[in-house]
Amino acid sequence: MTDEKIALVTGANKGIGFAVARRLGEQGIVVFLGARDETLGKLAADALAADGIAATALRLDVRDPAGVAEAAAVIERRHGRLDILVNNAGTAGTFTGPPSAASAADMREVYETNVFGVVTVTGAMLPLLRRSRAGRIVNLSSHTASLALTSDPGSPLAGVNMIAYQSSKTALNALTLAYAKELRGTSVKVNAALPGVVATDINHHRGRRTPAEGAAVVVRLALLEESGPSGVCLADEGPVPW
Repeated sequence: MTDEKIALVTGANKGIGFAVARRLGEQGIVVFLGARDETLGKLAADALAADGIAATALRLDVRDPAGVAEAAAVIERRHGRLDILVNNAGTAGTFTGPPSAASAADMREVYETNVFGVVTVTGAMLPLLRRSRAGRIVNLSSHTASLALTSDPGSPLAGVNMIAYQSSKTALNALTLAYAKELRGTSVKVNAALPGVVATDINHHRGRRTPAEGAAVVVRLALLEESGPSGVCLADEGPVPW
């Protein structure tokens, strides 16, 4: 096994995912850019190459189990293992009404990517991660997923009530804990990263932070040392309550 690390970032052709891929690539890590649209993925890889960063576009729609399995097969054929998985792909969906007006279809639209997609990708990549000396899984969550924060009347998040997006990220937090428990005692650590309110397509670029700023905590967890935690929710300011 070489010392070269192998990483996969989903939804990596833009936004936080692209910034994470850049930061990892700058540190000499072999990066696969997962993207639903193969053309956009290649354009992102070319943009990194123009800056001297080697990255490989990988067609990957987290909602497509067969496509995810093929992506895992590509990584296995080329490298035999995976060291870092960043589950970044996410959506806020199209529903913007009050919770009582949401339909099961509205919820399913978001959960297919934010929850079921993470299950699909993690399940396919975990055999490769288990072969790593220091496997790391980082799930992109949100401060708005914290039940502790959003249920506190004094919290700035108390008034946020996006039923599909928030509950999907709360479910993602639960997945993070579940995987961390299963993998306790192995070389694989699983954590949730909170990038903050980053200006991306998901909020029509109204966020206060840049993708590069949001990527910092993600990269920190992706490169977590052996003594680091597993099963935590981390933001720049430190651990955030579930």
